[in-house]
Amino acid sequence: MHKFIVLLTALAWLSGCAVGPDYQPVEPDAPERFLEAPQASAGSADEQRFWAGFDDPMLAGLIRQTLDANRDLRAALARYQRAEALLRGSRAEQLPNVGVSASAAEQHLADVERTPPGAGDERVELYQAGVGLSWELDLFGRLRRASEAQRAELGAAGADLAALQVALVGQLATSYFQLRGLQQQLLVARSNVDNQRQSLDIVRSRVGAGRGTAFDEVRAVSQLEATRAVIPDLQAAVRARMFRIAVLTGQNPGALVDELAPPAPLPESLPVIPVGSPGEVLRRRPDIRAAERRLAAASARIGVATADLFPSFSLDALIGSVASDSGDLFSAGAESRRVALGVDWTFLDFGRVRSRIDAADADSQAALANYEQTVLLALEETETQLVRYARSRERSERLGAATDAAGEAAELARTRYRQGFIGFFEVLAAEQELIDTRDALIESRTAETLAMVNIYRALAGAPGDAAPIASAEAND
Repeated sequence: MHKFIVLLTALAWLSGCAVGPDYQPVEPDAPERFLEAPQASAGSADEQRFWAGFDDPMLAGLIRQTLDANRDLRAALARYQRAEALLRGSRAEQLPNVGVSASAAEQHLADVERTPPGAGDERVELYQAGVGLSWELDLFGRLRRASEAQRAELGAAGADLAALQVALVGQLATSYFQLRGLQQQLLVARSNVDNQRQSLDIVRSRVGAGRGTAFDEVRAVSQLEATRAVIPDLQAAVRARMFRIAVLTGQNPGALVDELAPPAPLPESLPVIPVGSPGEVLRRRPDIRAAERRLAAASARIGVATADLFPSFSLDALIGSVASDSGDLFSAGAESRRVALGVDWTFLDFGRVRSRIDAADADSQAALANYEQTVLLALEETETQLVRYARSRERSERLGAATDAAGEAAELARTRYRQGFIGFFEVLAAEQELIDTRDALIESRTAETLAMVNIYRALAGAPGDAAPIASAEAND
């Protein structure tokens, strides 16, 4: 027994070892600043609720519904819960397994099984009961590395869940502002129809007075019908965005048609979202956290595979009672005890073990490359969205001025045509220019708003420090 205790002590000391590489977190390689990072300006932002800056209660309510009821989010939550369960299971593998057993048997003995042969009892009864313990001694860290890998997978699942939340909020906000932009385009299209109907009335009155031509009337009718033809496509696009919003919130496509039908303007001002440094952005993005955690899991699995190079030790113990009569169970003479140390080592299987180690190492290299690529894509996405936002602001400012000028030109052209100073061709040209600039302005303002949403998605939530992106009104 003394030797056995000494052996167990030595094995317990060895159990502090774990083969395989110890994972060292990888720091992303990031530049000092973004190329299009704006100058710091006044303002604040809620890191978790950027949409509050739009001051749109309906948008905020739809986002809450999305986070509560979206089916994709439910699936991601289930995957996270699965990873939690697997981690609990891997931790339980490191603990002793304790079981209770009992049996009652009756056996008819053949002559040759009796003692002496042909004599003794023909029938024997055997009753057993006991508590058994089995424990794999994790001397080389196979179980600990497996638990480490599963803990990293849990972290990756949590990051995936956060990334999906960011993506869904971005998708909902994008669909919502696309809807509002399309509704504004629809209002402008109907306003254009009214203006061109008025122009047609002017032409017809001039034709009736003998001062106009049938050609002018035909051209006015043609332009009016062409403008009317735009409306059905806009109506279809509006409905499609309504359907998308409903599904994102976990509802049937037609559930929000009545609620979303009243047109609403695009936001007059955009929220302030602090950009922060590229390094801060990378550390905050959940997709990068997920890639880093999967790299950690792959590194741990190298240790799991490496542990197969070494013998596996197990400790088995049993304390119980064995008797030929049930009434004798647990009596002093029926006591049974057993302690055993087992060793399992397939030392001739080194080739297969080495191949699994090489495969695990290759998986780790692939995870590292995936992590580095995720970092590069995140930097690219952020730089791109910052550029698009800056340029969309410039475009909106210029189109605003162009629309004002085109409106004045169209009104002057109708007045001069009514007075007979110009032909109707000039009126048509001025009205068409006004239509084009109005549409372009709404599209540009929609694109500016969507660019802000995309910046949020790229930043994965705003930090709380300086260097914010603000609306044009705040910067001017």
